[in-house]
Amino acid sequence: MRFDVDSFREIADSLVRNKSRSLLTGFGVFWGVFMLLFMLGGGDGMKQMIMANFEGFATNTCIMASSQTSEPYKGFKEGRYWNLSYTDVERLRQMMPDLETVTPVIASWGGQIVYGSYTASGSVKGIQADYAKIEEPRIKYGRYLNETDILQERKVCVIGKRIYKDLFPDGGDPCGEFIQVGPVFYQIVGVDYSSGNISINGRADQTVSVPLPVAQKIYNRGKTVDLICVTGRSGVRMSDQEPRIREILARRNLFNPKDKQALMILNTEQIFSLVDNLFRGVNFLILLIGLGTILAGVIGVSNIMMVTVKERTTEIGIRRAIGATPRDILSQIIFESISLTLVAGSFGIVFAVQLLRLTETIVNASGENPPASFQIGFWIAVLAALLLTALGVVAGLAPATRAMSIKPVDAMRDE
Repeated sequence: MRFDVDSFREIADSLVRNKSRSLLTGFGVFWGVFMLLFMLGGGDGMKQMIMANFEGFATNTCIMASSQTSEPYKGFKEGRYWNLSYTDVERLRQMMPDLETVTPVIASWGGQIVYGSYTASGSVKGIQADYAKIEEPRIKYGRYLNETDILQERKVCVIGKRIYKDLFPDGGDPCGEFIQVGPVFYQIVGVDYSSGNISINGRADQTVSVPLPVAQKIYNRGKTVDLICVTGRSGVRMSDQEPRIREILARRNLFNPKDKQALMILNTEQIFSLVDNLFRGVNFLILLIGLGTILAGVIGVSNIMMVTVKERTTEIGIRRAIGATPRDILSQIIFESISLTLVAGSFGIVFAVQLLRLTETIVNASGENPPASFQIGFWIAVLAALLLTALGVVAGLAPATRAMSIKPVDAMRDE
């Protein structure tokens, strides 16, 4: 196809002569591209905001808690209470080599935490050092609990972000200071700035984490534990391990392995999979809506070009009479269609990007949660431009075919 400066001039003149139609039709393409890209960027931003609630949380974790049995088993009546214990922890470690981490947790809720004249409320969580593999801390000051703290039963603690801000409103490094939790004083060795909204036995920002043996003695818990948290090794699906976990714990604690109520298991793998599937469906719906809107705009472009060709019958006939080839006519009509769709679509891309940037600024203004990105990738914008070019060609084919079929004699007769 011949496409030079004169062709550009002709296309511009055509669009200016039909500016009202061009604006109306271009708005359809503009709106379709804007809707598609804005919803894609917004969907990605929303997914990041939701996933921020799981920040630092292992994606292949099972969290187990004992509960009341719901059916009789081996002479025991239904409704029997039982408790997880350190023995269960050791059995899982020895009998399930596919588990990378098996760690117990005990907790006390609703305690008052005091430092000087400042007070805060939160929960106390007794953990071992390997609990960091379950819920990864984000240490702002100091360090996390280590094996030495556990073995020597040190009265040390790591405090959450909210407790830190309540007890130390002036900021600064609080490590080395002592806080009182109930009747016990703990020395602060670290500040955990994890901001995830999902946590075990209370939110991470409102938790005082202490060595598990210390909490065990202070709260007189004996060998019982509130929770057992496990993670699988690389490539191990926790959904496949869940029946074996139930079987091992049911055999020792004498409840039916099929009794879902007796042993409650939260599988984070299923939660993450649910979120991924949800947004996969949302993105598919966005694509349907956006592409449908763009196609409607492109059909409008094709209709406008058909009207334009009809109005320019005489002009096209004269050009044919003075030597213009069908290929020249085809080039001009198709490039007019491409220009209309591409210009309108480019405005849609720019507007979507700017509005997404404004949305991102507003959402991240608080600074409380990890920043979410409400933006589209560079290659998505490029792909959108290529799609608009292809649709412009498609939209111009029918009008171009009509234009090529015009004969000079018929055009003069039309005049």
